[in-house]
Amino acid sequence: METWRLIPLMQASGQVQMAIDSWLLEQHRLGQHPPTLRFYTWSPVTLSLGYHQRQYPAFWNHLWQDSSIALVRRPSGGRAVLHQGDLTYAIVTSGLSGSRLQAYQTISKFLIRGWHTLGVDLHYGQAGRDYRRNPNCFGTATVADLVTSDGAKLIGSAQLRKESAILQHGSMRLEPDAQLFQQVFEEEITPLNLVDLAITGDVLVNTVMDALIASAIAQFQIDLVEQPLTPSEWNQIEESTFSWRNQAIFSNAN
Repeated sequence: METWRLIPLMQASGQVQMAIDSWLLEQHRLGQHPPTLRFYTWSPVTLSLGYHQRQYPAFWNHLWQDSSIALVRRPSGGRAVLHQGDLTYAIVTSGLSGSRLQAYQTISKFLIRGWHTLGVDLHYGQAGRDYRRNPNCFGTATVADLVTSDGAKLIGSAQLRKESAILQHGSMRLEPDAQLFQQVFEEEITPLNLVDLAITGDVLVNTVMDALIASAIAQFQIDLVEQPLTPSEWNQIEESTFSWRNQAIFSNAN
């Protein structure tokens, strides 16, 4: 059985989280770090943009300047995600054959399997190419996203490849603030029907994590060893964080 690393749940800014994911991918590409699974949350509330996303509402400039919402650009693709009341997963691995979509689905099987144990059946979305016109990741669901049986999008994922190494991370919306979502995207959020999970807050986050960790072990047939980031690793990541903080966030707004 292959051994993967499990990094404990971490709350941090978007710049730090994206620097960690990017660092893990590069270290794995260089053969200096094993495949990794981690979960994290964002503080403060953050709007993350896809790496190539240049089309978005002009009023977002004011939203960022006049509120406590932070902005960051992800190393992966996709559209904007409001990180509030969500839990993010990230997997770094390699050796997956097939197309990008096939890699998405190979990795996403552990999400489907884990949520099924919680009584939530997930399916792939079916949005066509028109999804590109919507700057909101959760406004549509593509074949790389996962929706509930009533069509509500629960998980939006994005991916980055470097040679044979793959980073796939995604937001699982657990307790979204509908009013804040509407303020940012000027549209109503599709309500989730997770009635069987009559829990909230940290208990909900830990329940979801436990289910997905067990699912990853079974799905990928791996040993999963929990290991926090070391001081030496943090030093390397801090150098990466500096580059994320100095990245231009807004340009070419509509």
